[in-house]
Amino acid sequence: MTEALPEAANAERLTDALRRSGALGSGRVRDVIVESSRNTILSRIIRLRLTYDGAADEAPGTVIFKTGLPGRAGNEWNAGRQEVAFYSQAASTMKARLVPRCFEASWNAEQNAWHLLLEDLTDTHVIATTWPLPPTLEQCQAIVRARAAFHAAWWDDSRLGTTVGTWSDADATDQYLQRLSNEVKRFAERVGDRLPGERRELYDQLLTAAPRLVKRYQTHRNVTIIHGDAHVWNCFLPKDSAKDDVLFFDWDSWRIDTASDDLAYMMAMHWYPDRRRRLERPLLDLYHATLAAHGIAYDRQSLDDDYRLSVLWQIVTPVWQAGNNIPPVIWWNNLERIFMAVDDLGCRELLA
Repeated sequence: MTEALPEAANAERLTDALRRSGALGSGRVRDVIVESSRNTILSRIIRLRLTYDGAADEAPGTVIFKTGLPGRAGNEWNAGRQEVAFYSQAASTMKARLVPRCFEASWNAEQNAWHLLLEDLTDTHVIATTWPLPPTLEQCQAIVRARAAFHAAWWDDSRLGTTVGTWSDADATDQYLQRLSNEVKRFAERVGDRLPGERRELYDQLLTAAPRLVKRYQTHRNVTIIHGDAHVWNCFLPKDSAKDDVLFFDWDSWRIDTASDDLAYMMAMHWYPDRRRRLERPLLDLYHATLAAHGIAYDRQSLDDDYRLSVLWQIVTPVWQAGNNIPPVIWWNNLERIFMAVDDLGCRELLA
């Protein structure tokens, strides 16, 4: 059965979007064909093949149309509005090519509907591996260098919290911590004796220490735009590194915060101890050197301090994931790995 074309992806709408973005001149889209479609946990990804009338030599032959899942509409985890904001506020102003080109980013508040029209990277880029297989060292190095370049582009930028993103004020932080406390209780009840007492106690200690720990964020110094879901499968690696760059996608969870949050999520959350212990420090060294090469003054010890704090905070990620019906195959393994990282890195000391 032929899949119905979303209204926002008809020929007339696409012609308008491509013209406004500068990707199409006087030509127009004549036909739109759904070439493939798949659902992720949170969104629907449709590859569209386009044919044109008139002058359209530089126009894309295929595009990616990303939109929400009907069953996720109204769900707190449905972050389409947030990704639209990223492409509208941040990506549209960047000089460096570190994210896919966006031809249109649309959010309809009345209908709680959103979509993105993105460049199709199928022919030029690949995802490093099939989840959950980690990338090679060389691939990890490419990802870390690109991540550092992205962070450097927004490091302590004057637009942060004004025209790009928002800061969490004291009231918002208090509300977040209260929601987190309630969510931890529900999580503990759900997991039962699969959450040992000492781990449950660590959550309590984190909540108690949180007003002190968030002071690092409240300095608003040495911060940047972070991805927020920075696992390696949200990276497009170029098939030809001499011609193309590493590009980051799925910006549902971006925010202003310490850069180390992305690094902790990539390594401490997703890697088992043997691999993490071998690669963690060399990759942190590479990240720091790349920041320095981009003119960022951020001493190496501060990176270690921030990284340990980020690892500690990451224990709340599986809690939120479980509460938002992310499959256990994801949150349970994340839970186990992040607690091992907390122990390896002595993160409990930060609660003293």
